Amino acid sequence: MLRAAIVGLGWWGKTLVNSVHGKTNDIKFVAGATGTRAKAEEFCRERGITLLDDYEAVLADSSIDAVVLATPHSQHGDQVRRAAAVRKAVFCEKPFTLKAADAASALDAARQAGIVLAVGFNRRFHPSIIELKRRLQDGALGAIETCISEHTAGAGASITPGYWRADPNETPAGAMTGIGIHTVDTMIHLFGRIGAVHCVTARRAAPHVDDTTTVLVEFKGGHSGLFFGSLTSVPNYRFAVYGSKGFAEIAKPSLEEFRFAPTPDPKLGHLAAMQPEVKQNPGFDTLFAELTTFAACVRDKTPYPVPPDDVLHGVDVFEAIVTSAKEGRPVKVG
Repeated sequence: MLRAAIVGLGWWGKTLVNSVHGKTNDIKFVAGATGTRAKAEEFCRERGITLLDDYEAVLADSSIDAVVLATPHSQHGDQVRRAAAVRKAVFCEKPFTLKAADAASALDAARQAGIVLAVGFNRRFHPSIIELKRRLQDGALGAIETCISEHTAGAGASITPGYWRADPNETPAGAMTGIGIHTVDTMIHLFGRIGAVHCVTARRAAPHVDDTTTVLVEFKGGHSGLFFGSLTSVPNYRFAVYGSKGFAEIAKPSLEEFRFAPTPDPKLGHLAAMQPEVKQNPGFDTLFAELTTFAACVRDKTPYPVPPDDVLHGVDVFEAIVTSAKEGRPVKVG
């Protein structure tokens, strides 16, 4: 069993703990550290987690095999490097870092230390995403023309001054860091490298943060992409791919619905009804999947299935999106 420490016990850190607590023998959270100790004491006590004074105490504890970072994004690079220095495996929430140079340094430290470094792009593990990638690899959609993503959530209205997520230095480009980062990784995972981006962001409903983000993407493979994210709308998710031979779509906040429709016979006319194939994947827990996979990689000394090159490219894309939002122009990646 992997003995892990959770670092950062806000709502998301607690969510990560609960995703595996009492459900698996692969990983167990035995310790934790957080900036607001009083808010975490009861939670840790109920789950048998020893609450340590700080990150230094976590790193100094030889009984802890790995750290799981659910901390502010700007802290990730330094925390990864410090964990690598004492040979502890790392699971890090996304965004991995806010700057590509910081990401490259942290990834290099992990490589040199020989530790497993995982970044929490949990949606890669969902059966609907796996099915979509398989269809793309099999050529079922033909030549890819575009992809469109819509990802919305309702947490923005509850972000208050003083909370680190209200700091624009921690959460630039509106909904980008909270939910847009998922779409960037999905696009990289499915279609490869991104060459340029053009981002428009705004504050439409949230009182203290920019809450909407729209990004036009140009892939190096030649096709385009578009995604919209909102922190203040009805929670929803849709990822659609249009190709010369067909259309595929993942829908619902849980990603549980996958649809595929082949291009109708042109003899029937361009308005011929599609006959979609529908697959339902209800109840799949992507957080459980990513954390148990992390534990298995540490145990078996195998790489985590989100390649470091994808992680670094994702931060490059993130930086370009932030620059585009600030300057109001298209920006090349890297």
